[in-house]
This record gives sequence, C-alpha cells and structure tokens, in this order.
Amino acid sequence: MSLMISQRSLYLCTPDRADLAAFLSDCIAGGVDIVQLRDKHLDARPLIARARIAQRVCTDLGVPFILNDRPDLALEVGADGVHLGQDDAPIALARKILGIEAIVGLSTHHPDEFTNGLGEEVDYLSAGPVVATPTKPGRQPTGIDYINRARELADAWPGRTTPLPFFVTGGVTPDSIPGIFNAGARRVVVVRYLTESDDPRRAARALREAMNRASEMFD
Repeated sequence: MSLMISQRSLYLCTPDRADLAAFLSDCIAGGVDIVQLRDKHLDARPLIARARIAQRVCTDLGVPFILNDRPDLALEVGADGVHLGQDDAPIALARKILGIEAIVGLSTHHPDEFTNGLGEEVDYLSAGPVVATPTKPGRQPTGIDYINRARELADAWPGRTTPLPFFVTGGVTPDSIPGIFNAGARRVVVVRYLTESDDPRRAARALREAMNRASEMFD
C-alpha cells in the first residue's frame, strides 16, 4: 500500500455533500487520485452511510478511499485506510483495527510532529497548512519554509530506502503549486479549490496540469 501512495499526488479532502457521488466522479475524472471524506458534523451511522457511497465510487474508479478520524468506521465501510490528526486515535490502534495493508496517514503542523510521524507506522504524512485556511479554524499557518524542512527530514530519515511520501495542505490552487514544488513537495491536498468549484472536473484538471508543468520545471 505504501507503493500505491507513492504513486498518488492529488489528494481531495471533502466534507459530505448532497451530490457526493457525482462530485467525486468528476474530481477523479479531472485528475484526483486519492480521496478522503472528512466530515466533523455527521454522527456515526449517517457517516457510515455516506462513506459507503464514497467508497463505492472510489473503488469503481480505482482510487484509494480514506476516512478521516475513525479507524473503526473505516473498517466497517471497507475504506482503504484512515487519516488521523495529532489528537486522534494512536497510529498503533489504527493498525490494530485495520491491519498492516491499510493506508494510515497522519497530519503534522510542526517539524517536531513531522519527525515523530516518520517514526510511526504510517504510509504518508501531511504537512501544513502552509497558509491560513477556514477548513482548519484556529490553526496557525506553518509557512512555506515548513515544506523545505519536511522534505529534508523525509529524505534523511534513517532506515528507509525511499523517502516517506508527504502531502502539502493549505490554500492549494494552480497558482500556488509552483511555489509548493519549488519548496520541495510533489504531492498536495486540496479542499476548497475543488469543493467550492462550479466545475470540479475542470478545476481538478487545472490542478493536475499545473502540477505537471511544475514537475517539468523543478524536477
């Protein structure tokens, strides 16, 4: 599963929405290659029902589906994995519930958290938000320098033959992608640019095209 994550780069994180299945299909058609359902308002039973819809779409289209926060519910719906925050269930518990083949990701907001995350049994880390975002109210932005530090830490971590994948969060748009790539990242998490778009397929395609151009420029 780690190999699968290493091949993914455009990560959609979305709350539930009335058109969830169609929205996910459009985003994936435009270039999204991993999806997380993150809804802080739904209780367990309705979240399970909505997560099953997302899981079916992602499975049909060959994209990993991640559920936020809840390894128990991820197991129930057959998700490919879970994404955890610093105050959520321990990584070891998520592994115990979901097994070694599941994708387990962890949010980090500081180099110390990133360093600690590298020592956990995770498949990827997220780094950010590099700019302030309403999807993380009260969270101070890390700034672009955090990307440089995350890249250095991931590259230098002992005992790994390849760097642990990490995804940059916070204000990702086609215009911000060159700066993110220049700082050393090659993977991004997108929320509002897609969830607030009137044409999510076109918006996802614009992100993918910007990533392709940035990769040619900085690789």
